[in-house]
Amino acid sequence: MMIVSLFFLLILKGGNTSTLELQDDAQLMPNETMTRDKKVEIDELCIFLAVANHLNLTKDNNKYTMSRPVRHHTHPLTVVLEMKIYAILDMREIDQTLISYIWVSLKWKNEYIWWDPYQFCGLKYITVPTGYLWIPDITIEEMTEKDKATPSPYLSISSDGWVEFRNDQVVLSTCKMHVYKFPFDIQSCNLSFKSILHTDEDIQLHYQENNTLITRLSREVMHTQYEWLFINMVVTNKTNRLDVNQTSVVYTITMKRRSILYIVNFILPVLFFLCLDLASFLISDTGGEKLSFKVTVLLAVTVMQLILNDILPCSSNKVPLIAVYCIGIFALMLLSLLETILVMHLIEKDSAAQDNETSRDQSTDVNCGDKSNPHRNFSDSNCASVCDAPAEETQSVIKESHRDIRHPQPACNDEALACVQLIFQTNTLDKLASCKALESFQTLLTLMPLFP
Repeated sequence: MMIVSLFFLLILKGGNTSTLELQDDAQLMPNETMTRDKKVEIDELCIFLAVANHLNLTKDNNKYTMSRPVRHHTHPLTVVLEMKIYAILDMREIDQTLISYIWVSLKWKNEYIWWDPYQFCGLKYITVPTGYLWIPDITIEEMTEKDKATPSPYLSISSDGWVEFRNDQVVLSTCKMHVYKFPFDIQSCNLSFKSILHTDEDIQLHYQENNTLITRLSREVMHTQYEWLFINMVVTNKTNRLDVNQTSVVYTITMKRRSILYIVNFILPVLFFLCLDLASFLISDTGGEKLSFKVTVLLAVTVMQLILNDILPCSSNKVPLIAVYCIGIFALMLLSLLETILVMHLIEKDSAAQDNETSRDQSTDVNCGDKSNPHRNFSDSNCASVCDAPAEETQSVIKESHRDIRHPQPACNDEALACVQLIFQTNTLDKLASCKALESFQTLLTLMPLFP
């Protein structure tokens, strides 16, 4: 009996234990559900959307998108501007434009934004689309063409209300260039940032005044400089007081041209052309090779000047030194060409004169030395005295012949007449005229009626 009682007692205790365990499980299940829900709520508070919902950041909320984020309209909005130049892409001298790639950072305080980071798992920064908040209308005065790339689509917001907008863009801006010392010039180009609509009463632009720091930061991020060498960047401000007070922040980029390529490809070739032109003086002037060589070299310098004309701007106030250099060399080569033309002309003229004199002497020798002439009825000595004698002797011979004709002598009249007739038939009359023997002409006129 005792054994049976113990058995029934054990059965009764085991059933109570199972019932107690089931009751404990039923009580733990709601606690786990509550813990899981609580964990989900905590996780939802640790995301950007929780902060955005807490601030009620939406595109339709005019409090954030309509106007400047200030509590009172008399409060000016402080905008901190920072710019870094990332690359110098091109510098066009002909139209005086600078193409650069820059990074721009804008920071301002939105007085409607604030949250406690400890309520959102220590979240101090969130990122929202640009359409959710008002952005300052900052532009670049010198920009002539708007960047076709899409601007940055997001803003960064801190828990204390500071909003930051970063954007990188390619800027095509005007730059007044001074090319007087081209290609050894140093250029300074300005990028002026200002608000399009707001005045200084609405927006105040602040900037980093440490020029050494901004120069160092730009050098660290700069990747390419084209043909230029970046020297430094200085930031200043200026105020336009014509219509309204509006302050602009001016970044001045100073750079130096790399001139080695221009020296090798332009300056030295022009100098070599001048040396070739000087060496052409060693070529003989008798042929036409020297003249054609000089013309070819002059045309080569003209082509170099055309290339220079395509590089330099037309609106330069001063004539660049390299243009003076080219014009000076061109003038020297032109004078050398004119000198060659003049020398060749004088040589040709002298050669023609010598040819005429040689042919005249040969004709005189033939006429005076012809033994078969029918009029040579006198001795060779008398003809030689007329043809080859000086003007004074010829004049005396003609006078003697005239006297012999008026007073005939038995042995001399025929010889005198023959000599005078020979003078008319040959070119010795020119010789008499060149000697200005006027009396001889009178004698000849006296003797002319004697000839048939």
